[in-house]
Amino acid sequence: MSRTKYQPTKRERLVLDMVENPRYDRQIINGLDPFINGTAPDDMRGFYTPQETTQLVNLRGTERDIEARMPVKITRHFFELAKSSTALQKLVKASPDETLNLEGAEDPGNQMDYSPVEGLIHKYEMGLLYVISTCSSHCRFCYREELIARKEVERYDGTVEKKGLAQVAEVCEYIRAHNLAVEANGGRHPETGREKLREILLSGGDPMVLPNNKLAAWFAALAESGVEAIRLGTKEMAFYPDRFDDAFLAMMDRFHEVYPEVGFRLMVHFNHPDEILSKDLSGGYISDEAGFYQWNPRARRAVDAVVSRGWISVENQSPIIRGVNDDSDALRILQRTLKRVGIENHYFFCGRDIVAYRAFNVPIETAWHTLNDSQRGLSGVEAHARLSITHYKGKTEVAAVSDQPVAGLPGAENGVVVFKLLRSAADAPDRGKMCIVGRNPEALWFDDYEDRVLFDEAGLFDYRRVKPVAADFELTALSA
Repeated sequence: MSRTKYQPTKRERLVLDMVENPRYDRQIINGLDPFINGTAPDDMRGFYTPQETTQLVNLRGTERDIEARMPVKITRHFFELAKSSTALQKLVKASPDETLNLEGAEDPGNQMDYSPVEGLIHKYEMGLLYVISTCSSHCRFCYREELIARKEVERYDGTVEKKGLAQVAEVCEYIRAHNLAVEANGGRHPETGREKLREILLSGGDPMVLPNNKLAAWFAALAESGVEAIRLGTKEMAFYPDRFDDAFLAMMDRFHEVYPEVGFRLMVHFNHPDEILSKDLSGGYISDEAGFYQWNPRARRAVDAVVSRGWISVENQSPIIRGVNDDSDALRILQRTLKRVGIENHYFFCGRDIVAYRAFNVPIETAWHTLNDSQRGLSGVEAHARLSITHYKGKTEVAAVSDQPVAGLPGAENGVVVFKLLRSAADAPDRGKMCIVGRNPEALWFDDYEDRVLFDEAGLFDYRRVKPVAADFELTALSA
């Protein structure tokens, strides 16, 4: 099928014609082979021990093949951080434990049910775009392992194929058609009840792996299609902070000059303070005379350059992952440090039900206690982050955990967990509704609570898949 070629407007060209595209030398090590055959740089060869590489090689070609589950990739910058940090090693180093149990969803959250055009997920009031299928380095616990590893996914209609990437022309056509139908119907879509699609998140993979001209093309086209705010999700500030250089910032400034009405939100992804703070030879964080922790200079330069542009809001979000950041002291330092330089604390997540999630996820109740403990001693503005777990219906807050019995409530003798639906698909009919379950300290996912549901107005345990929203686009495109 031939794709429609997108033609930028004159206003878009005011941005695109000014873009510079430097070449970036991330010094990436791709795959395990360089560590196995000795072609990795001398100082990087010891990142995996001989025993570790032997174990990983022995799994190749089997259903427990580590790289088939999730490709291995690391930048030189992140290696320099990780070589003295067990937490960061856990984040990027492949381990045989990853494939001991391959239970999990091939399409977590049934996101393809909400994909009206390829590469676009329109589940909430905003849309998410898959614009690239790789990152500078690969987190082993990645929530998009099916996209990064280019796996085939069974869709609602039974077809099986890899997830495709978003295309500018198709996405912008959908946005315009949807919003025209909303406007013509008095503010709600006639079929789905959705409001205007006014915010788009560029994701993947990591959009910051794209060159500046590709990013600028997306930004300008989305602005022309009527989007009011653009988000960009990235872990590049941890993996390769030099990407936020003068050429990128000049492109951003030019975009804002041409489209000052469009908001911009940079969603960064710092998991652990070892990604941003300088350490001494003993492994402790370096403090200045006033007691403030000192940043890694490259990360601090990137953060300051972005935060200083007041029209860009910067927010951090991170899952709580076993062996990486399931530590209340580390999370406390992370939240306090980020807020001090102007980065808001948005969400912490319980792990998703990706394939092999049992190797990475922290029990839900443990994650709640860890975050709650980390926020003791934080000020109100430092402790904004909530703990979210992404149910098929939508983002759900783990609002409370109590080990005290609830009098008069059968099944609550050992305490309860309270879930609250933060985001609900389509016209958000269930937003704010709650669910109460009896405690299960070993629970890693919702199905571990199925036998102890006490109250469920949110319908978390009575979930049925929705009709795919592709018909939404077909109807509105014909009427536009």
